Amino acid sequence: MKIDFSKPLYVLAPLAGYTDLPFRSVVKKFGADLTVSEMISSNALAHINTKTTKMLQKSPLESPYAVQIAGSNPDVIRSAIAVINEHEGIDIVDLNCGCPAPKIVNNLSGSSLLTDLKAMAKAIETIKKYSNKEYTSVKIRLGFNEKNHREIARVCEESGADFIAVHGRTRSGRFKSEVDYDAIGEIKAMLKIPVIANGDIDSALKAEQVLAHTGCDGVMVGRGAMGKPWIFHQMKSGSDSLDLSIVKDIVLEHFEQMIAHYGTYGTVLFRKHLHTYSKIGLPEASAFRDKVNKSDDPAIMRALIESFFTI
Repeated sequence: MKIDFSKPLYVLAPLAGYTDLPFRSVVKKFGADLTVSEMISSNALAHINTKTTKMLQKSPLESPYAVQIAGSNPDVIRSAIAVINEHEGIDIVDLNCGCPAPKIVNNLSGSSLLTDLKAMAKAIETIKKYSNKEYTSVKIRLGFNEKNHREIARVCEESGADFIAVHGRTRSGRFKSEVDYDAIGEIKAMLKIPVIANGDIDSALKAEQVLAHTGCDGVMVGRGAMGKPWIFHQMKSGSDSLDLSIVKDIVLEHFEQMIAHYGTYGTVLFRKHLHTYSKIGLPEASAFRDKVNKSDDPAIMRALIESFFTI
């Protein structure tokens, strides 16, 4: 599947615990151009962990579709790629070089690769060499403690990445420091490969501003899509308006997808989504969240959703 970079690409970022198959299938209906799996450990893939290989599954709507892996050991990455190669319908293998979580960083994965650019280069080269997928991509931050974004970006390109996504913070900035869109623009100006901008993009207006400011080939939205899968339609239409009457159907569809994918436990997993969906200005939202927190019965949760979101 060829990706058309001639017009802005609107991409759903991978977010552990959120961007699973049910959520990705919902955002695809609102026009997300590219979806990415939750981050998957290359080690777990290499050992063919059943729960992990299930994370490779995609919705029929997802095309193009990227699988994101974390890791740095070339032998382990090669084994993980061999598993991914057996799955059809995957168009991109993405290397995570941005995750700030300590348990990932401590294993020379995620953003810790930004401290060892030789290891990062080797990991990208390994994916590029052994993957049978159309594209190899990388998600980076601007640096670990200090910014060295130009050097990091250059290594990505020279190691064979077909495009990159740039989160405009360092690892030490986590998700709280100000996003440096100037630095993202500097990366875009110096590379020949496409660059996707990421970080605090939470509205159609913000997406438009970031694209204009950075000159990037697209935007990647993570937390801005939580509880707002319709943000992709808003960004493409250039309007932040929302018809509240459609929200109930969207939430119910997402809920049914969760039950289909996870069974009854999907009810418990869906609580966090309802917390974000409920923040659209409807009355009694706090009481609704309290009831949701106590519910693990699909029928009861369905009734709660029907009642709260009926406008």
